[in-house]
Amino acid sequence: MNHACYQLGSGSGTARRTNLEFGKTHVVRPKGKHQATIVWLHGLGDNGLSSYQLLESLPLPNIKWICPTAPTRPVAILGRFSCTAWFDMGELSDDGPDDWEGLDASAAHIANLLSTEPADVKVGIGGFSMGAATALYSATCFAMGRYGNGLPYTLNLRAVIGLSGWLPGSRSLKSKIELSHEARRRAASLPVFLSHGISDDVVLYKYGEKSAQSLCSAGFQYITFKSYEGLGHYTVPREMAEVSNWLGSCLGLGGPSNNMASSHVVEDMRNKNKEGREGHQHK
Repeated sequence: MNHACYQLGSGSGTARRTNLEFGKTHVVRPKGKHQATIVWLHGLGDNGLSSYQLLESLPLPNIKWICPTAPTRPVAILGRFSCTAWFDMGELSDDGPDDWEGLDASAAHIANLLSTEPADVKVGIGGFSMGAATALYSATCFAMGRYGNGLPYTLNLRAVIGLSGWLPGSRSLKSKIELSHEARRRAASLPVFLSHGISDDVVLYKYGEKSAQSLCSAGFQYITFKSYEGLGHYTVPREMAEVSNWLGSCLGLGGPSNNMASSHVVEDMRNKNKEGREGHQHK
């Protein structure tokens, strides 16, 4: 996957945009029984075709993959240079601004792509880098039951994946979810898989780790966080193999035996999260 467009630097905040058009969508059709549909989101400056090429060879015959392309827009972090981006962003930092309008537009586009899937098909969202950030934002919309602009979020997400990304709005997420019993219930029901390379010099490892901690703190109980020694800002076969195994288990793909495995994986995630939180408290 080509992420040459993504170079972190100083940004000048975000800008409003009007009538941005999303690019071409590529679809990987299921080779077996259609049990799940996942929208996969590329990184900054990339496109849906790259996602298609990454996903078509995965050993998940029961999943349909939808690989959209983000709109082309000026991006603050690139000095207003235009490239494909799910939202505008300045320099990635703990207190950097978040482009809620752009995030809402992309989250709504993704939800629309999944809205016509059959009722018995489980739906999820995954992505890399900026695509991962957008997927995690969609997870928070699902938990809250609404987008940042207040409009209802009606998609029933069953899995979210974020590789080498970060969580927009992490600072205020816990306080927002704590206000609603339904938001706490939905957050507690959604499995999330996160992974990050320790040697990532584009989206620093600390942002991936903080994302997992923020989600756990906000009440997301089923968080899997994987770190990879020596991995930079790209994906590797081992990482995608773990994504495949996780999806097959948590979505119960392939039949009753996998559904049985799913319950054990969920319990294992709960135990690992408890151990992880205790470990962080002692650091």
